[in-house]
Amino acid sequence: QVQLVESGGGSVQAGGSLRLSCAASGRTFSRYAMGWFRQAPGKEREFVSAIIWSGASTLYADSVKGRFTISRDNAKNTVYLQMNSLKPEDTAVYYCAGGPRPSWVLLTATKATAYDYWGQGTQVTVSS
Repeated sequence: QVQLVESGGGSVQAGGSLRLSCAASGRTFSRYAMGWFRQAPGKEREFVSAIIWSGASTLYADSVKGRFTISRDNAKNTVYLQMNSLKPEDTAVYYCAGGPRPSWVLLTATKATAYDYWGQGTQVTVSS
């Protein structure tokens, strides 16, 4: 069993930056793909970014490419999401997710249903 705990959310003005962290328990973290998803009020949960177990490959939603960077430190069982040039439309609850099933070949790493473990979410609010 893996538990995920997000932190780093908050309120910033447009153009600002935040770094989200997701700390994982369990010895299998380093073998899992990890992802970030977000959900705005009244909208469905959407893919933001994902990183393969080794960190060698990443995926990004078009809406965040060039602004967000995902990374991981397997020694610390932590995955990060550096968010720069934030926009009001980035306002959402951000969720960390992980598991062994996401595929880069089949691109299921962008699908929430591919992940087995989820954090409780952290709120990000960007004001204009």
